[in-house]
Amino acid sequence: MQSACISAGARRERILVVDDVPANISVLAGVLEPEGYEILVASNGLTALKAAEKGQPDLILMDIMMPGLNGLETCRRLKEASATQHIPIIFVTARGEKESLVEAFRNGGVDYLVKPFEAEEALSRVQTHLRLARLTRELTLKNQALELRTKELTNEIGRRQNAETALKDADQKLTVLSDLEANRWNLTRLLGGSRQMQAVLGNIERLHQFTNTTVLITGESGTGKEMVARAIHFGSARTRAPFVPVNCVAIPSELAESMLFGHVKGAFTGATSDRKGYFELAHGGTLFLDEIGDMPTTLQVKLLRVLEDGFVTPIGASEAKKVDVRIIAATNADLAARIEDGRFRQDLYFRLARYQVETTPLRERPEDVELLALHFLRMFSAEMAMKAPVVSADALSILKSYHYPGNVRELRNIVEGALIESNGSVILPAHLHLLRQRMDAPPASKRNGKTQLAANLPLNLAEAEDILIQRALQETGGNIADAARMLGIHRTRIYRKLAQETAD
Repeated sequence: MQSACISAGARRERILVVDDVPANISVLAGVLEPEGYEILVASNGLTALKAAEKGQPDLILMDIMMPGLNGLETCRRLKEASATQHIPIIFVTARGEKESLVEAFRNGGVDYLVKPFEAEEALSRVQTHLRLARLTRELTLKNQALELRTKELTNEIGRRQNAETALKDADQKLTVLSDLEANRWNLTRLLGGSRQMQAVLGNIERLHQFTNTTVLITGESGTGKEMVARAIHFGSARTRAPFVPVNCVAIPSELAESMLFGHVKGAFTGATSDRKGYFELAHGGTLFLDEIGDMPTTLQVKLLRVLEDGFVTPIGASEAKKVDVRIIAATNADLAARIEDGRFRQDLYFRLARYQVETTPLRERPEDVELLALHFLRMFSAEMAMKAPVVSADALSILKSYHYPGNVRELRNIVEGALIESNGSVILPAHLHLLRQRMDAPPASKRNGKTQLAANLPLNLAEAEDILIQRALQETGGNIADAARMLGIHRTRIYRKLAQETAD
């Protein structure tokens, strides 16, 4: 007869045999094991409940008449428990017990065998109900998969609608900036619904009214300090005048004074013509001094003088020039520490920090990640003349949980790279290239089954064998084959031991 356990997938189909007489278990095991079924055993109703919950058999063969918890009550409890209610139960009954069969079916049984039975009959009943159980499971799984997919699609639609609403709300908060400048300088990257980002936007709007106040912007690299400076400038009355950005680290020390304040022709070798400095170039507008903490101390003195009186003197000139410039400075350095060790002037700090704006690292405002990622995706897709693709739930989860050492700048680069690599299709985790330190977890210690089972054994060999077999059956949920492998013996030895216990 053809084996019925081939289509079960990765494991053999399991059958739990419940009987208080080991000889009866041996008979059924002798019929079913040659067909490839995996046999679990239980000698009473209570052990059957535990074995069914732990071993999750595909079918149960249950004796009706057992001491203590009989088969009918055991079946009722199995059908009440969510973990075991799906398991089909075939009752095994003696000829004189047929009056119990009506109650057996009421308690959830699907069929019965009358002792003594023919091997062919028992195998046919088992195979029939296993096939029915497989079909039921397959139908249930398909229905669950359909429900899950429906739920995922519903959630995705809601998430997209919420994200689009958030983008529109954030865009409206930046209406003080002209569309031209917002597009030119990507000022909409200041989007964010977090408490920290709302505080920054509030500071920007506040500073639009005070066009002469110097501002110091602090925060880590990549948090958008220059974008904040541009937003302050382009939302103020100085919007039509120049915004001149200067990176203090990039200015050669020997040219720093000339680049900031300018020079006249012949002031030094190579000065073949007059040159305006950054202050004159920014007249009427804003001079943005980035990385101000790295400005040489000699230049700090001259910068302080300009801030105090509003006059610059080009190198080689005999007269100073009046300039109308708002200074916005930025730094990622600890200026307090630099003041303490003499690398930054305290009086200059107080002159610059008349109003201070602090930008927050992206890792401290994870609620802004999705909004920013969708904004960058929309922006880059428009530049590449393609439709903005969908970000998969797994990829979005990774973006939200990442720590962003490079802050918003890093997120921007990650999104651009993912868009290019996905070629406009759904963005998956494989498209995200993150600067993440991977740490391998220490390997879990392996459990030695035999050592665990052998704890506190008596010195009597027969008693120790009884205990080992019982513990092995408990560990494996009544699975005789697994228990035999754990103990390193043949499973017939366990059958003989069970039969011996009954005879005793």
